[in-house]
Amino acid sequence: MGSSPWGSAPPPVTGERVDVLVVGAGPVGLTVANLLGARGVSVLVAEERAELIDYPRGVGLDDESLRTFQTIGLADRVQLHTIPNQILRFVNGTGQLLAEIAPSGADYGWPKRSGFVQPLVDAELLAGLSRHPSVEVSWRTRVETFHQTDDAVTVRVRSADGSARDVLAGYVVGCDGGRSLTRRVLGTSFEGTTSSTRWLVVDIGNDPLGSPNSYVGADPKRPFASISIAHGIRRFEFMMMPHETDDEAAEPEFLHRLLRPLVPDPTGAHVIRHRVYTHHSRIAGTFGQGRVLLAGDAAHLMPVWQGQGYNSGIRDAANLGWKLAAVVGGLCGEELLATYDQERREHARAMIDLSTTVGRIISIRNRPLAWARDRIASAASMLPTLKRYIVEMRFKPMPRYRSGAVVPSAGPDSPVGRLFIQPEVQTADGLMLLDDALGDWFAVICWNNDPTAILDADALAICRRLGARLVAVVPRAQLGMDNFPREVLVVGDLGPLKSWFDAHRESVLFLRPDRCVAAAAVAQKASETTREFAEVLALHESTKALDEVSEHD
Repeated sequence: MGSSPWGSAPPPVTGERVDVLVVGAGPVGLTVANLLGARGVSVLVAEERAELIDYPRGVGLDDESLRTFQTIGLADRVQLHTIPNQILRFVNGTGQLLAEIAPSGADYGWPKRSGFVQPLVDAELLAGLSRHPSVEVSWRTRVETFHQTDDAVTVRVRSADGSARDVLAGYVVGCDGGRSLTRRVLGTSFEGTTSSTRWLVVDIGNDPLGSPNSYVGADPKRPFASISIAHGIRRFEFMMMPHETDDEAAEPEFLHRLLRPLVPDPTGAHVIRHRVYTHHSRIAGTFGQGRVLLAGDAAHLMPVWQGQGYNSGIRDAANLGWKLAAVVGGLCGEELLATYDQERREHARAMIDLSTTVGRIISIRNRPLAWARDRIASAASMLPTLKRYIVEMRFKPMPRYRSGAVVPSAGPDSPVGRLFIQPEVQTADGLMLLDDALGDWFAVICWNNDPTAILDADALAICRRLGARLVAVVPRAQLGMDNFPREVLVVGDLGPLKSWFDAHRESVLFLRPDRCVAAAAVAQKASETTREFAEVLALHESTKALDEVSEHD
């Protein structure tokens, strides 16, 4: 178990005193709770609803999110509800193909784009919490307000029976959606725009088309989307006209009329769930203030067109989860939490801007403008470089941290601040993805060197206090050699890791639990870089809590 803000081992979760109170049992809150529970942090998840949301929501899951689910040991369960390598085609009103997104490869170990059924994946995240005795989910529990001091946050919650009580939490993470009470109590802004256009979103079972492919219809008459997701479900989305009411959208005849151009028998469609949505492009003025932090839709909202609202929230959880665990566990100082906003804001803003731009292009209803858009798209498809840029999703902004919990490195080609690749590797236990070999905490990776030989005594002490796994990467052909100390994990490369190191000057990497390269160096500079890394982490000198944290590896 990690240490606690209360000065001793975390108390049992009684609903009165916890290390972290998570507001909201959506995917972001559940992921944060899984990350913290795996480190022995006591967590209370307070959810106002009686159960998980089951109305239509996200349908696109990317490789970064699946990698996070791998970290919490749930990727195999989540994959049961996905369609990997989903192709997305953009067509105009006549069905002409304007663009296609069909990414291949798996740089991070997972398909770059998968269709998925969010309610079922959220249920897997919830079920995963049962593995962690330090985590409790309290349903029908509404957070009403909170007051924070230098040492804790007092949270007033009200149960379904109307009774109120105070919960004393070390930290609060608001994962309570776009209407976040946590954000409002913090008093921070939520700047941006809300579209005047509404969309009817409906999930239909027994997929009337049956195709694995998905389409976005940039039809000036009525833009739409037709998306294949798992278990025979197809998602349809239709732009609603200004004169059409939400009540009208609930009528079967209205939906049948919208479906008629797309499916043979609209009246035979099995409607599972439907909802009217408005798209927002907003970002909070701060992602954290003192001991209260915001994640997911509470921190940022974006249109659906790149499928990044869900995935951006999971990125928040991956970034914040390990930092909270390190601070609560006594490993690092509280200043580490300030790097959460510092790192996540720029990328969240980039995703909002991309999603908003794509939405505007798709939703053009002016026919001359739509005609011009179609001509430009057709011309672009004739250029191989531009076509690859779209097909392979190279337009997607990737996280790159230039400041925060990283050791800045000169040069545009530096790997620092970027996600590290995740190929399959060979170990003494067989073939596996790299992260499964490394574990879920810090790692120091050396190519062709023994980390205990190139790091001086002080640097090694820092790595051990950090609980970092020391890793030597060698060609698979060398795995039979027994020339490394027991504390060094020897990983056999099948080719991709050598190719990565071939392309970079740095041969020693410091990986964070979220698999971002936090620091990098040539071998002779590794000890100096280790000390710089300890500084940016605000690493504590005390070893007690750090030894306890490392026990979870």
